[in-house]
Amino acid sequence: MASYPVFHRKPTGLTATRNALVYGVLYLCFVAYPVVFSRYRGWGPGLTGLSFLGIGFGIVLAILLEPLIRGFINAQARDPKTGKPPPEAAALVMVIGSLLTPIGQLGFSWTSLPKSIHWSIPILFGIPFGAGNTLSFVYSSNYLAGAYGVYAASALASNAVIRSIFGAALPLAGTKMYQSLTPQLAGTLCGVFEVAMIPIPFVFWKYGQRIRDKSKTIRQLREKNEGRQLVDNGDER
Repeated sequence: MASYPVFHRKPTGLTATRNALVYGVLYLCFVAYPVVFSRYRGWGPGLTGLSFLGIGFGIVLAILLEPLIRGFINAQARDPKTGKPPPEAAALVMVIGSLLTPIGQLGFSWTSLPKSIHWSIPILFGIPFGAGNTLSFVYSSNYLAGAYGVYAASALASNAVIRSIFGAALPLAGTKMYQSLTPQLAGTLCGVFEVAMIPIPFVFWKYGQRIRDKSKTIRQLREKNEGRQLVDNGDER
């Protein structure tokens, strides 16, 4: 079964680790925003809910830009073996997402308090944060699908499992963390971790082809798929 080796191999392992952290920080926002706007700024539940509009707008913006991004990916030099753009074209979009996410996270953290800073500023930093998260999640899936081909389901499932574990676990400590460290320090800590993850999509963008060629798992899966195709062609004859 292909799912086991795919789970812990590059590029799945690195992509899943980065996505898990980014996903966990996204879910921490559901803790951080109420702490900042309800506890420290004195907003009611309704207004606090509206503070997520920045993140929502960023997500919608990334989705609306999909046709342009897809056109950019399709304009890249195609792989002669598949006739499709290489997975590294999607990795370039991941690079953009990896830069936007910590900008939004750190910007929100540093402007969330004191109350003298206008409330709109931290909310506006939710736009690059939401857009960066969306670009990261969508195009990391595109990258894994392109890298693993017909075995993409195993890679995507592994990515989803690790990501969901972080998304479920980190918010459990979120309230305590933001109250003990203050929103500025706790948010900065999360932003630093996101900055530390920036090199991963850069590596896949620049050296993805080399990594895939050297990946024993991907090579085995390709050989297995080619063997099946030969058997199918033989049966047809």
